Amino acid sequence: MPSPIEMDEQYYNHIVRNLNQRGVKMEDIAEIVMFLEKEYVHGLDQTLAIYAIKKVLHKREAQNAIMTGIELDILAEKGLLSSPMQRIMKTDESTYGVDENLAITLSSLYGSVSVTNYGYVDKLKHGILGKLNDKSTGKINVFLDDLVGAIAAAACGWLAHNETKVADYFATGELD
Repeated sequence: MPSPIEMDEQYYNHIVRNLNQRGVKMEDIAEIVMFLEKEYVHGLDQTLAIYAIKKVLHKREAQNAIMTGIELDILAEKGLLSSPMQRIMKTDESTYGVDENLAITLSSLYGSVSVTNYGYVDKLKHGILGKLNDKSTGKINVFLDDLVGAIAAAACGWLAHNETKVADYFATGELD
């Protein structure tokens, strides 16, 4: 049986692989983080944004939410869900809301900064979120668009709650 640290790393790698396969790169999420935090973390760059994202993606509660949502999108895309769930996912039914609830749960792991950022970026569909939300592609990203927004928002919360580490990075250029 793998240790908890080994499992976290396995889950992290699984998530990154699934994000990549679904067309989402770390740089895409980092772009959202930089968009959200440009007025609050002066000098924020892609390196620090990706570092914060990786911190989020190594948190077990975040991993569980992300893996669950992506798996449901994949199953729906393959037509493997029973009715009426398959129809709900295929049409991205507006009153479904479970996708937003999962994303809010993920973002709430990093406090109110993250929750408000999630709501804002979900409404805007900034960057990759607009592409993920495009129904004309044939892809089912009911959960993924919300989860990517929540990952970015949680990374913003991580930055807000780790001011000393951020200041150290700006002073030294080094992270861990």
